[in-house]
Amino acid sequence: MYNDMFSLGLNLFRSRYEFEGQDDGTVEEGDIAAQTAPYGSDESVYPFGLDPVWHITSNELLFFNSFKMKLSVIFGIIQMFSGTCLKGINAIYFGQKLDFFFEFIPMVAFAASLFIYMVVLIFMKWTINWNSRMLSATCLDPNGDGWGSSDYDGEWKVCDADVGDGTCTPAGYSCTGSDTTAEKCPLNFGGSGDGCQPPNLITTLINIALQPGNVDEPMYDGQAKIQNILLIIAFASVPILLLAKPYFLSKQMEHHEVVHHDDEEEGEEGGDEEHGFGEIVIHQAIETIEFVLGMVSNTASYLRLWALSLAHSELATVFWEKAMISTLPQGWLATYVGYGIFAGVTFGVLLMMDVLECFLHALRLHWVEFQNKFFAADGIRFAPYSFKEIINEHSAT
Repeated sequence: MYNDMFSLGLNLFRSRYEFEGQDDGTVEEGDIAAQTAPYGSDESVYPFGLDPVWHITSNELLFFNSFKMKLSVIFGIIQMFSGTCLKGINAIYFGQKLDFFFEFIPMVAFAASLFIYMVVLIFMKWTINWNSRMLSATCLDPNGDGWGSSDYDGEWKVCDADVGDGTCTPAGYSCTGSDTTAEKCPLNFGGSGDGCQPPNLITTLINIALQPGNVDEPMYDGQAKIQNILLIIAFASVPILLLAKPYFLSKQMEHHEVVHHDDEEEGEEGGDEEHGFGEIVIHQAIETIEFVLGMVSNTASYLRLWALSLAHSELATVFWEKAMISTLPQGWLATYVGYGIFAGVTFGVLLMMDVLECFLHALRLHWVEFQNKFFAADGIRFAPYSFKEIINEHSAT
């Protein structure tokens, strides 16, 4: 996925970016790379993983931080949602209609309206051409070099030069020098960004619950209304998950109640029924709280994948730079010793200790975050195969 080895980018399919003067070695720090194909075309996309050019950019750490964090959240939500779907499959298999309609369906509604929607927003932000959108809200001189740039997807329109300061946006808005982004943006999606600036997804997701109907940096038209509907679905699913199953179970218990003529037996039966219904309500309340709060805490728990990946890549970078890069200019003997140190620490730290650490964390995520969505541990008790038990049972018969 990251297309690297020892934190070094692998240029297997040739980078889709080029620096001016890279063939003759005249590239200097701070130079900007240009794409080899138009933005958004098939030729502009690296075939597999990340383009190796990201490993030599000034914002490498910032980019990989953001990418790995989003990727870990995507993996986590998909796995947890799959676990919730397994709960529904189990309910169908065992014929548990109440569990399917009043546990599985509300759980899916809650998870999809907030967390699957988060994944959708992440992919939307990745696929939108923000170069074009931001350029559409930028004031340019119609006679300047930037006018007519291929970065803008729409049609270039020259505004009235007698209005404003003589500059225009690509959509034909006359700039005055004090215009806001919302005034210059032609999309009219609302908020301060109006759809022309990339949003902070964390802020957007928090504001779904804290500021319903307020989207400061929308990505699509009607985003505020859609998020309000999703929030209502999420809120409505919680009381259904909490109360519906106990209510229908109580109705079933009343329907199957056996009337005894003996007053003492009738009193004992009623006490047992009340005790059983109280346990059902408590159990359902615990399950509801665990699921609702667990979706939030479990999603944050998957961020350990981001931390592990970041630590692994940074350790690999340090080992390479300190053991190899620093010894290469000092001759073959220093390089030979440096390679021995590099190979030793790589094998000991990255291939042994770090891999074991990743295995343990992945096992924990699978056991806790994934399996608690469907595994109830209320089946048949495990009985290991034992010759001694078989002989004893045979002797007793």
